[in-house]
Amino acid sequence: MPSRRSFLRLGGVTSAGMLGALAPARAAHTPDDSFVLLRRRWRDVLAGPGHAGEPYRRLLAAVGRAAARHRDTMAPGPASLWPDQAYPSFMATPRRLRAMAHAYALEGTGLTGDPGLAAAVAEGVDHYRRHVYAAGADPAGNWWHWEIGVPKALLEAAVLTGLDGRRAAALLEAVDHFAPKSRLGRHDGTSTAANRVDRCVVMLLRAMAGDDHGRAELAASALVPVFRTVSEGDGFYRDGSFIQHSSVPYQGAYGVTLLSGLATLYAVLRGSPWEIADRGVFAMVERSFAPFVRDGACMDLVRGRAIARRPFGDHESGRQIAAAILLLAESAPAAQRTRWQAMVKGWAARDTVRPMLEHAEPAFHARLATIMDAAAVPAAPEPVGHRLLPMSARAVHRRPGWCAALSMASHRIGHYEHGNGENLRGWHTGSGMLYWWAEGHGDHYSDAFWATADPYRLPGTTVSTRRLPDGAGEAWGDTRTPWRWVGGATDGTYAAVGQHLSGLDSTMEAFKSWFFLDDAVVCLGAGISGADGAAVETVVDNRRTRAPLTVGTGWAHLDGHGGYLLPGGQEPRTLRESRTGGGATRDYVTLWLDHGVDPRSAGYVYVLLPGASREETRARAASGWLRVLANTSRLQAVHVPGPGVTAACFWNAGTVGGLTASAPCAVLVRERPDGTATITVADPRCDLGGLSVTWSRPVAEVLDGDARLSGNTLVFGRLAGLEGASVTVTVRMAL
Repeated sequence: MPSRRSFLRLGGVTSAGMLGALAPARAAHTPDDSFVLLRRRWRDVLAGPGHAGEPYRRLLAAVGRAAARHRDTMAPGPASLWPDQAYPSFMATPRRLRAMAHAYALEGTGLTGDPGLAAAVAEGVDHYRRHVYAAGADPAGNWWHWEIGVPKALLEAAVLTGLDGRRAAALLEAVDHFAPKSRLGRHDGTSTAANRVDRCVVMLLRAMAGDDHGRAELAASALVPVFRTVSEGDGFYRDGSFIQHSSVPYQGAYGVTLLSGLATLYAVLRGSPWEIADRGVFAMVERSFAPFVRDGACMDLVRGRAIARRPFGDHESGRQIAAAILLLAESAPAAQRTRWQAMVKGWAARDTVRPMLEHAEPAFHARLATIMDAAAVPAAPEPVGHRLLPMSARAVHRRPGWCAALSMASHRIGHYEHGNGENLRGWHTGSGMLYWWAEGHGDHYSDAFWATADPYRLPGTTVSTRRLPDGAGEAWGDTRTPWRWVGGATDGTYAAVGQHLSGLDSTMEAFKSWFFLDDAVVCLGAGISGADGAAVETVVDNRRTRAPLTVGTGWAHLDGHGGYLLPGGQEPRTLRESRTGGGATRDYVTLWLDHGVDPRSAGYVYVLLPGASREETRARAASGWLRVLANTSRLQAVHVPGPGVTAACFWNAGTVGGLTASAPCAVLVRERPDGTATITVADPRCDLGGLSVTWSRPVAEVLDGDARLSGNTLVFGRLAGLEGASVTVTVRMAL
């Protein structure tokens, strides 16, 4: 059992109070004072700011009740600590011990500073260490449990309860065996991005448990590679992409771990000898994470294999991102802090599916309730605009009242990730899956969608119907295609995005383009071929709904959702069905285009109108508002007179709609009423030393942007080094 002195060394609540004043930053600490500060800061992170009202007090009381249950049901034996968790129990048993330690350290649980609870934690930690986590034991199974998951939970339990003496020494020996300092010596393998931040958290807890200055210094200094942007592999990219496992966009799972871990490290180390000076990662809050959070939910296209874990996981990930941002805000400059708080408040105000305050852990609840009650913090609205992240083959398009997001595979990015038995049927999520949300549909992909949806008919995808085994393709995301032309051009409002697609474990090939507009997404497909002996289909949509579907000539409408235009004369096939999976049954309405068995150069044209009424859809079908200029395996292009948009995906050099491109590229032109125009180009293949775009319209001069005008030809310099980013120039038209 920890001594009274060991509890006081934690800055214990019985002496100074949970949220008592801290020593001034950079004060002349003695070695002991440094770790008193860290342990107190760790507890403050767990508690959140003082928020004495309900339901915060009820949440803390619930922590105490859960800890009491764990204490009372402990039954140490040779094969378990709790009868329902047979060893090795890498997840549940260490986490229960940590939960008990939280109840001991946090004020208001009813068990604060309880010596009997501390004794139970000490006994449990030592029992688990002797039977499972002993130095020299065979680290069978997933490395993560031995080097991150288990030591993080056991060390936190030890730090919070003041584990000392023989038991503490034995635990530290085991941690040093499985998670030695040398693991942070190299930035590769399992020590990159989120995994590296996790390792640094473990190292800091290890330092706190042993008053070890060297390990505290290592925990802070080893973060340096995480703050650098990368151009390949794991980490943050200049465009805001975040990759883990080499080829998986992962803001919504590993990214959450990284952001939460960094927020904790900044908070705990602030004012200590090991304070983190680098603030580069702060920019990634709005560049990398915020684009993929809508109304409090994190979009599934950046959640990897986590999409298959449980219903409403997207809202859970959104809450975790929001919690990390509010904690990180405590270490941020005032302007960023204010902006982030307003952003999170907006998410919380709009998340009516899983209200954040109702599902928050105590610390997040305290921080969120504080800003929700603050009249000085406005609730920021959903932004409007387009974000294209070419290095992760992802795009997000936001307009008033609706949002769409696109998931693609490329030579960099896998079709999907499976591993640890998870997400075994996510095969086609990278085949051009087009997610979309209209008003009132914030739970569309949340409520058992992944357990019940037809994995061969994900919305927007073009797929071979050849049956695939569970876990087809390499595990951990190595399901990339050979094609480099994946990406597009955006001016921040509109976009032309394309994907040269190969099917997963299939001969199917297609050229797919999406043109994102004010109230529509125009979808083109060409060069669709296959030799699998199976039909190839393009899925216009697959909505989890019972809503009535109306199909007219050249259009269709789904009540309460939106409309679809089919100007190419293709008749959609439709299906209404109930599907069961994961213990749930859900209803679906599916529209798809059948390209036949082993097609040769098939194509399609359809338009998505999110939120449109039946009358609006029918009227749009008859209006002639859109011209498809080309739809081939060499070139796909549209012209939309209303907003003055001409957009093209040049798979090869060519000419269309008055535009001539000297090499494969994406081009987006917007003509303005004031006699100016913007021309945006991008090099999705990232290999152009230069590019010329000639426009048949007379151009007088370049007003802004990095291009040279020669007649009616804009000459762009080297694009290969821009990692697929768009370049926009503004020109004045000649009279």
